[in-house]
Amino acid sequence: MSRTTTKWTTPADLKTQVQKLWKRGTLLASMVKGDNLFPLRLTLKGPDSRQLSERFDEVRDWIGQLSTAAGPYRIVWRKVNHRVLGSNDIPSEIWLDSMEDALGLIGKQHEASKFTSLAILTREQEPCLLPWISKRPLRALELAAVWPLMLQTVTWLREHPRPGIYLRQIDLPGVHSKFIESHRSVLSDLFDLALPPEARNSGATGNINFCLRYGFREKPLRVRFRLLDPDLAILSVGTDQDITITREAFARISIPVETVFITENEINFLAFPPVRGATVIFGAGYGFRNLANIEWLHNRKHFYWGDIDTHGFAILNQFREFFPHAASFLMDRQTLLTHRSHWGMENQPETSTLTRLTSEEKALYDDLRHDRLGNRIRLEQEKIAFTTLLDALEKLESPPFSAT
Repeated sequence: MSRTTTKWTTPADLKTQVQKLWKRGTLLASMVKGDNLFPLRLTLKGPDSRQLSERFDEVRDWIGQLSTAAGPYRIVWRKVNHRVLGSNDIPSEIWLDSMEDALGLIGKQHEASKFTSLAILTREQEPCLLPWISKRPLRALELAAVWPLMLQTVTWLREHPRPGIYLRQIDLPGVHSKFIESHRSVLSDLFDLALPPEARNSGATGNINFCLRYGFREKPLRVRFRLLDPDLAILSVGTDQDITITREAFARISIPVETVFITENEINFLAFPPVRGATVIFGAGYGFRNLANIEWLHNRKHFYWGDIDTHGFAILNQFREFFPHAASFLMDRQTLLTHRSHWGMENQPETSTLTRLTSEEKALYDDLRHDRLGNRIRLEQEKIAFTTLLDALEKLESPPFSAT
């Protein structure tokens, strides 16, 4: 068949049309919603009258392909009278008369059978979830093996709203914390459909707030800090004031410091020298929401010390979302240039626009993200000389700092 005739609909084209309906979820969704898609007319493009006359052999081959293909579709024929070729029947329409025919054409009978069983079980146990499986039928089909456990989990939470227990304490065979963690995005959708408004915290959104939203206990968030002023020691004198406590406890103790340093490197955290009226917190990357609701922290001076690279500035930018008056520490151009021999390469630089940087920070960030100083350069904070740290502490203005 010539290149021209490739525009005519082939049996493979018909199959592709139905496969698109499958991939969009249209076929499976109709089983739930009761939509009657059939009989379904497929798109058919065939030869025009000129091609019928000039390429009759190719037209005959095309008709033969449609007629002999093992497709469960129905062909509607029309009679064409030609002054030379006489009377001929050619396909004018292609129809699928039933869901069974459509599934047979694309070989999805087994998958559809699994989905039907899933839908029946849902209708029997949790009919409120039918809108979800009709909206996301292919995702539901992917979960067919664990769907009964999903339904049991939904039922259990409705019967035990806001249970106040850890996820691993759910008493259902096969349901454990890892199961819920691996499916919490879907379970969140299902819970929202099944639970009354008073059984969920609408202000807690996203997977990170899953437990808070549905009333489960969470693993306590912890804060690790060191008191840098010996006069403010919490532990006995002579003991390193490296302390890790829950976020709630940290919020209650209201440490009488004036200045708070945050560093992302554990060695820098441990080696940070004594500073009057100060503490240092071991940071958490992008996880500053852990500190945001601690009231007494907002009445202190904050210095953030991160790597001099694009992600370091991105984390600083996020830190200022919660602590807008925080200053950067040892994240300046001079520090970077002074330590040129310790430059490394950043694997996947941040490229977005950051809106909470000072003009100097933004200029350096832009130079880094646009490779103006070199190819994806970075200076990790632990490679900064300790004497540079001591000098920087000495230069901090009012109140004076004593780094000894």
